[in-house]
Amino acid sequence: MMGLLQHEYLQNAALAGFFSGALCGIVGVFLVTMQASFLGICIAHAAFAGALLGLLVELNPMLGAVLFSIAAAAVVGPIADRGALAPDAAIGVLFSVMIGVAFLILGMMPSGRPEALSLFWGAILTVSRSDIIVLGAVLLAVVALLTLFFRQVQVVVCHRAIAAAAGIPATLYFYGMLCATGVSIAVSLPSVGGLLVYSLVINPAAAAYQLTYNFKLLLALAVLFGVASCWIGLALSYVFDAPAGAVIVLASAALFAAACVFSPKRRRRA
Repeated sequence: MMGLLQHEYLQNAALAGFFSGALCGIVGVFLVTMQASFLGICIAHAAFAGALLGLLVELNPMLGAVLFSIAAAAVVGPIADRGALAPDAAIGVLFSVMIGVAFLILGMMPSGRPEALSLFWGAILTVSRSDIIVLGAVLLAVVALLTLFFRQVQVVVCHRAIAAAAGIPATLYFYGMLCATGVSIAVSLPSVGGLLVYSLVINPAAAAYQLTYNFKLLLALAVLFGVASCWIGLALSYVFDAPAGAVIVLASAALFAAACVFSPKRRRRA
């Protein structure tokens, strides 16, 4: 593997996998712990639609992905809180809108656009240094904010109602975590792809959730599993000449399956 990393494009891919895996692992813990996993797929498709719109109007697709994902995160909360809808129903409505917008824009684009296909499936082997810098900057920002407000985030994630009763602005932190999730998914699109990034958000966090109740350890394990999924998938895709994004997702699913087998929670319930 070390010999493979002599190639610059594989070095870029390894760095992108590290940053994407760590980012998706952290925000995945938010979604899994709050039992809002479906929100991840909604934001992922919103980011995908925004990136396609950026390509259509000849703007930076990552900028469009960030704006659309933040907008989706900001809209779904008030719909669920103020409307006569359950949260999953509100998320389902927004998801249907985003997937419709994505395929509408895709149908309006000229045929044969390789950029659009890379947004579908991801192109981690072709990520640029600028993409890596953006991923690293977002990861640094998310880690810094999580460190500064760790206690509040932990309480809101685990017990949102208790956090509000204790005087913590739970709604503000909740929307902040949703926005962080949206930005993290958006900047991970070039590496993993719009149709697959949701799996990298949920699978490592769900695997970590099988192994511990400790929130700090949960975050650490989710980051570890996210990075491992990217690196294992990248190595296997190089060896077997397979699509990197798809193999990364399958690697994350395999880690989840292994965590379920060795889960102390499962043995305790049994």
